[in-house]
Amino acid sequence: MEKRRRRVIILGAAGRDFHNFNTFFRNNPDYEVVAFTATQIPDIAGRIYPPELAGPLYPNGIPIEDEAQLPELIKKYDVDEVILAYSDLPHQYVMERAAIALAAGADFKLMGPDSTMIESTKPVVSVCAVRTGCGKSQTTRRVLDILRSKGLKVISIRHPMPYGDLVAQKVQRFADYSDLDKHNCTIEEREEYEPHIDRKSVIYAGVDYEAILRAAEAENPDIILWDGGNNDFPFYKTDLHIVVVDPHRPGHEVTYYPGMTNLLMADVIVINKEETANRDDIETVRKNIAKWNPNAIVVDAASPIFVDDPSLIRGKKVLVVEDGPTLTHGDMRYGAGYVAAKRFGAKEIIDPRPFAVGSIVDTYKKYSHLDVILPAMGYGEKQMKELEETINKSDAEVVIIGTPIDLRRVLKLNKPAVRVRYELQEIGEPTLDQILTDFLKKKGLLK
Repeated sequence: MEKRRRRVIILGAAGRDFHNFNTFFRNNPDYEVVAFTATQIPDIAGRIYPPELAGPLYPNGIPIEDEAQLPELIKKYDVDEVILAYSDLPHQYVMERAAIALAAGADFKLMGPDSTMIESTKPVVSVCAVRTGCGKSQTTRRVLDILRSKGLKVISIRHPMPYGDLVAQKVQRFADYSDLDKHNCTIEEREEYEPHIDRKSVIYAGVDYEAILRAAEAENPDIILWDGGNNDFPFYKTDLHIVVVDPHRPGHEVTYYPGMTNLLMADVIVINKEETANRDDIETVRKNIAKWNPNAIVVDAASPIFVDDPSLIRGKKVLVVEDGPTLTHGDMRYGAGYVAAKRFGAKEIIDPRPFAVGSIVDTYKKYSHLDVILPAMGYGEKQMKELEETINKSDAEVVIIGTPIDLRRVLKLNKPAVRVRYELQEIGEPTLDQILTDFLKKKGLLK
């Protein structure tokens, strides 16, 4: 009698879930993944993880269902195991999903690095965080600039954001702006890729991270730079793991999944945004680092803002647009744009909610902590149009763009706008330059 394959549902959000499947389940005859579920990202549920990516064990692909239907799905598919595979979740939320799975009769599991990390032939430096919005992007840019200043060839690989045609997005390479159009990139994708393109640096992303890594290695870089997403841990075995923490959310470094895993795994921990944080909150974070990872090297840092033309802000009614994920599942109430509005004397920061349309209305309903900030939601062309309409309907005199990219490249705005930028600056020593120099010497990449 043929042994029954263990039936699995993977809970996800079009990222870690696909990676866990590809690395552990795709060619594993002992398991049958009967469904993925989707949450966090709009318009993912109702699709199919295609057979071209799922492999020969899945000739019809794998359905992507709504996570809200989990108890019914466990019964429908006679599921043995539920795997949670997405990020930036309170520990309480994770255990609630565990309780739902257990109550329906299934096992509940989390998959760790040994089961899911791929080994590179090149040294890997990773930049991750304990929460969305800690400042991974500017930290990654800082690390990239340091490595390249030493004459090294660096290829970056970004945590997945595959919101379109999954087969076409299997391996994506971005070297100039035409690649962004070629791959029909959303605002969220552009925010991560454009800073690399601006530096004339190549960055990869996609769905199949084994294939992506081998393509990157074929360019013969000295270093692979992992650019993490949300608060997830890396997809690749890492030689130097840099993790960013945020004193504006003290305690979150030990209460969110899998951010606390990053905290414990870190070789280097960057305490970011110290210039705008409360001293007691910085000390809370510092004490948690000392308790849970006393061997980590701690770097103190700031992310000062730079505004193109501050005079446009003073005395004006302004609409502040900030990075979407940072505000939504990152739980931040404001970002760099709000700080700029206050610092440079805006007369009024308007409430965007009366002007919201379509899915932007739904975003405010789901994330009720948001009030005077507009999250730059742009997970597809329709949502980008709704964001554009929301901005243009507003009665603001000036739009403050606090997103990692200039939204005027992808949206047609009917009012003046000013861009806010932010870069990482270390405070005192050790610096990332010193740490990376020591690392590179040990790897034989510097004399």
